[in-house]
Amino acid sequence: MISILDLFRIGIGPSSSHTVGPMRIAKRFLDGLDRTGDLGKVEHLHVQFQGSLALTGAGHGSIDASMLGLLGQVPDELDPDRVEELLRPVHNGSLRLLGQRSIGFNPKSDIELACDLIPDLHPNGMRLRAFAGDGSPLADETWYSTGGGFIASEQQLLQPAPDDLIANRAAPPLAFGSGAELLALCAAGHLDIASVVLANEGAWRPEAETFAGIDIIAAAMADCIDRGLHREGALPGGLNVRRRAPEIWTKLVQQSGTNEAEALFDWLNVYAMAVNEENAAGGRVVTAPTNGAAGIIPSVLRHYCTDGPDAVDKTRKFILTAGGIGLLYKQRASISGAEMGCQGEVGVACSMAAAGLAAVWGGTPEQVATAAEIGMEHNLGLTCDPVGGLVQIPCIERNAIGSVKAVNAARLALHSLETPKVSLDQVIETMRQTGLDMSSKYKETSLGGLAVNVVAC
Repeated sequence: MISILDLFRIGIGPSSSHTVGPMRIAKRFLDGLDRTGDLGKVEHLHVQFQGSLALTGAGHGSIDASMLGLLGQVPDELDPDRVEELLRPVHNGSLRLLGQRSIGFNPKSDIELACDLIPDLHPNGMRLRAFAGDGSPLADETWYSTGGGFIASEQQLLQPAPDDLIANRAAPPLAFGSGAELLALCAAGHLDIASVVLANEGAWRPEAETFAGIDIIAAAMADCIDRGLHREGALPGGLNVRRRAPEIWTKLVQQSGTNEAEALFDWLNVYAMAVNEENAAGGRVVTAPTNGAAGIIPSVLRHYCTDGPDAVDKTRKFILTAGGIGLLYKQRASISGAEMGCQGEVGVACSMAAAGLAAVWGGTPEQVATAAEIGMEHNLGLTCDPVGGLVQIPCIERNAIGSVKAVNAARLALHSLETPKVSLDQVIETMRQTGLDMSSKYKETSLGGLAVNVVAC
């Protein structure tokens, strides 16, 4: 099992698989050379993006992300406002390996977008090669960005083994690998889902540290909303998509006394759009569980959990519950848009948010699982077809719709007193099968759907 603090990662936009993952891979590659003592011998580097990373990497920020990783930057510590400054020397031909020693580097020739190469192991492939001054190879490694900022080497996917992130961790006391196992643990211990997840987190750190980590994640989500509500202008990338959240926010604040029921949609929409407009601009976001779906959980969290004396407790319960559901999708299927389509991103985020809200509203573990199931069931088959390879159309509005759908799923689940006809495990497996059957042109390649029917200019 992995920790929910691994699932919720702080990084930069616009994509966890295409930005956060490649940054981590590039740094991991050079860290390996540093450990073997070969970093000082490197005089030339070549980075090759494969599959979805190649097809949409330019619009998703993969090129810049890989260079930032080679510079030694890490996603959760990087200041997005410094990216241009950090990359300026690289674009001028000089790359400081892990910030230590400079070599010649030409992004146009040393970074290759191999759009015709679709890896068998995972569609987000990244090959890195290092050479000595005489041209002799020092290292040649292929890595994969597997969604949500998670990465795996070729060997790890060929011979499944624990990521070094979790290889040395103690076994959690209440481990679960399915929704049925999770509900059985709840029933046996008279626990809610949040308590089961918290007990498992306790195997890896003191409870106070887990709560501190959750609070940091919640604060980063809130900060992202606040930035997005006040930053105006067009988003980068050439589509000239205008930020709409600030304008909607201003209208809502001016009309805050309205009793119009539909205003609920407006509040959820504006929070989700604020996050995803920040993400599209390369801002600081939290993978929830991915960058492309980063707005749904913060939106629902902001609207329902941040007021009153129990706001901190509600927020922690929400994130623990949502995280527990997210772990099931990560373990049993995938949260990668390049594998599952957008059902694996927005669909999973909707499912997680519905579960978190149902828990905060006092739902039983069974009702919480039902909320998660409903949230996914009505996102099955959702394609990932970003226009222009940018995380803007339809991604921003899709998060707004997903946040409203999550609230409705939670409401429906709390009205349900029967055993659902479709279990959470069944809907997760259905999502996995649907993703496998889905044509690759609808899985973050920009080769189908809206991406080819909307002129990207």
